[in-house]
Amino acid sequence: MSRVALVTGGSRGIGAAISQTLKDAGYTVAATYAGNDEAAAKFTESTGIKTYKWNVGDYDESKAGIEQVEADLGPIDVVVANAGITRDAPFHKMTPQQWKEVIDTNLTGVFNTVHPVWPGMRERKFGRIIVISSINGQKGQFAQVNYAATKAGDLGIVKSLAQEGARAGITANAICPGYIATEMVMAIPEKVRDSIVAGIPAGRLGEPEEIARCVAFLASDDAGFINGSTISANGAQFFV
Repeated sequence: MSRVALVTGGSRGIGAAISQTLKDAGYTVAATYAGNDEAAAKFTESTGIKTYKWNVGDYDESKAGIEQVEADLGPIDVVVANAGITRDAPFHKMTPQQWKEVIDTNLTGVFNTVHPVWPGMRERKFGRIIVISSINGQKGQFAQVNYAATKAGDLGIVKSLAQEGARAGITANAICPGYIATEMVMAIPEKVRDSIVAGIPAGRLGEPEEIARCVAFLASDDAGFINGSTISANGAQFFV
């Protein structure tokens, strides 16, 4: 029986590539989404991957959604906490609402996604937690105090979970993508995009599949001794 993987924000962008790559690797995948019903339906139609709609920022919704996934597919062995949003503004113009929305989704959403599956993983003595952080959680970014705070906080979650889960066969690791050629990045004006690429020593944007392959490795048995680590996938743009 194949292992079950849950990918939040798993029907578009990097999340879609992760979902497809894990399916290709033999996992039974459930992908969550927050609001785009049309995109989720198209994703399921083209990939055969079941999608589930809930707000990761709400604990009760997340818990109920996870219970439904496990009822449909079986116990969740792999969690990829990928769901994230931006509400960018310079700090002096940032509103409490912009701060709260990003914190709720990108930081609290990781807690809400992992906490309900943690007891089952401990009981079964196996689990893989993979959190998609960001280069901007490592180095900060102008007009992204809220986003950078959440992505830095995600790294703290991973390091702590790794210590708590190690003896129970659970690993927790993070991936910090740099600039990836997703729909969102490709929608940036070409001049701005060119200036971003000029700052990447590799001379190009990353591909979603490159992040997905990192996830597939961390989810595998081969990565059993890698715990509490961060993979920086940014084309040499930033070193920790």
